Amino acid sequence: MRGMNSESVDLIYLDPPFNSNANYAAPIGSKAAGAAFRDTWGLDDINLAWHGEIKADYPGLYDLLQATRTIHGDSMMSYLIYMAIRIMEMRRLLKKSGSIYLHCDTTASHYLKLLMDCVFGRRNFRSEVIWKRTGAHGGAKRWGPVHDTLFLYSASKKMTWNRQFQAYDEEYLDLYYDSYEKEGRRYQSVSLTGKGTRNGSSGKAWRGINPTEKGRHWAAPMQALQKAYPDKKNLPKLTSQEKMDLLDAAGLVEWPKRGSVPRQKRYADENPGAPIQDVIMDIHPLSAKAKERVGYPTQKPVKLLSRIIAASSNSKDVVLDPFCGCATACVAAQSLGREWVGIDISPKAADLVQSRMQEELGLFFQGAHRTDIPKRTDLGKIIPYNDPRNKKYLYGEQGGYCNGCEEHFELRHFHVDHIIARAKGGTDHISNLQLLCGSCNMIKGKKSQEELIVALTDKGYIKRKMAT
Repeated sequence: MRGMNSESVDLIYLDPPFNSNANYAAPIGSKAAGAAFRDTWGLDDINLAWHGEIKADYPGLYDLLQATRTIHGDSMMSYLIYMAIRIMEMRRLLKKSGSIYLHCDTTASHYLKLLMDCVFGRRNFRSEVIWKRTGAHGGAKRWGPVHDTLFLYSASKKMTWNRQFQAYDEEYLDLYYDSYEKEGRRYQSVSLTGKGTRNGSSGKAWRGINPTEKGRHWAAPMQALQKAYPDKKNLPKLTSQEKMDLLDAAGLVEWPKRGSVPRQKRYADENPGAPIQDVIMDIHPLSAKAKERVGYPTQKPVKLLSRIIAASSNSKDVVLDPFCGCATACVAAQSLGREWVGIDISPKAADLVQSRMQEELGLFFQGAHRTDIPKRTDLGKIIPYNDPRNKKYLYGEQGGYCNGCEEHFELRHFHVDHIIARAKGGTDHISNLQLLCGSCNMIKGKKSQEELIVALTDKGYIKRKMAT
C-alpha cells in the first residue's frame, strides 16, 4: 500500500485476522492448499516502536492502545497496533467519495470500532452491519455466537451509495401480499386516495365514486402510473380521472363490493424488495459442497461481497482488498465491472485469483501479478534525496537533532536517510526523508525506522519513548 498513490481507491473491504488466538491452514487436497496464516499475537519491540510512531499523528489512538493493554493485555494491544498502522495507510489511499468496510467478529470488534473512530473520525461512521455467518452454534452459558460484524466508514460526506434491495421473505409475503390473481400472482391492495379534500380534479368523482364524501382525494401512485403510461413528459398534464383510467386499463385496480372505494393492486413480483438492512440474514455461509468453496479458511461468499461492492461503488471504480486471501472480493469486483487490487501475504492468493476467475467467471486472468512494490506517481517533481536543499530543510525541521539517538550535531555530521526504505515502497519525497547521524545511519542500514529505534534502545543509546 505504501507504493500506491493517495486517494486512488474508491472502496476498501478488509477481512483481516480477528485475533482469534488460532492458526489457520487450508486442508491438503483443496484448491487453497498451501494457504495459511497465524492469528496469534504477542507484543514485541517492533510493536512498541510502532506504538511510539502512532503517537505523533494520532495521539487519541495512542491513548486507546495504551488503555487496551491495561484492560486486555499485550496480545490485544499487539493486534491493534498491527491493524492501526495498516488502517492509517488505507485512510491515505481512499478517495473523498470512498468508503471502507472492516470485517471482524466479537473478539476485537469494540476495540476496532474505536480504532476506526480515531483514524476516520467518528462522524464518518455510517453503519454497523451484522451478518449471520452460521446457522447454529452452541454456547456454554451464553447466546450462541452466529454473527460477524462489518463496520462501514466513509472518507467524507461525499461517499458513494447505491440503494440496494433484498427479496422479501415468505413470512412477509404471507402477511402483506395475501391476495392472488387467477394465474397465481400475489398482490396487496393499496389505497388510491389520500387524506383531505381537494378542489381540483383529484377531488371530483370517478366512475361514480366521489372521494370528497369521505374526506379524501384521488392519489394515483406515480410509480405505477409511469409503468402504465411511459410518456413521463405529458403525465403531469393528465387529470386524476384520466390517470385512474390508465391504471384500470393496465389491470392495476381492484374493484371491491358495490359502494366501496377501489384500490390499487401492487404485485409482489414487480416490487424490487426491501431496501438492504444492517442485519443480513438472506446470505448464507458457504456449505461444504458449495461450488465456489476452495477450502480457504474463513472464506466468505461471493454474494456478500457483491452486495457490498454494488452498494458502495460504481462501474470502473477501484476496489481494494488488502487481505484478499482466496480472492472473493476480487471475483465479485470483476463480475460487477470494477477495477480491483488484491494484496495478500500468501503467494497462493495469486493462484486462487487466476483459477477462480476462469472457473467462476469464464475468464482467462489478464491482470498483473506483482511481487514488487509499486512506485508512487502522485508526489509531483521530486528532487534527488541527497540534494543539499533537502539536508538544509530537514536540519531546520529537526532542530539539528538526530531522528535516531536524538543527539544534537552540526549539519556536516548528518546523512539524509529514507524513513521507509525505497526497497519497501518508500520514496525520495521530503515527507519520507530524515537526518540521521553517521552512527545511527550505519546501524539502520536498510532496516525500518522501527527497527532502528529498537536497536538503539537495546544498545542503551536512547530510552524507550513509549510507556511499557
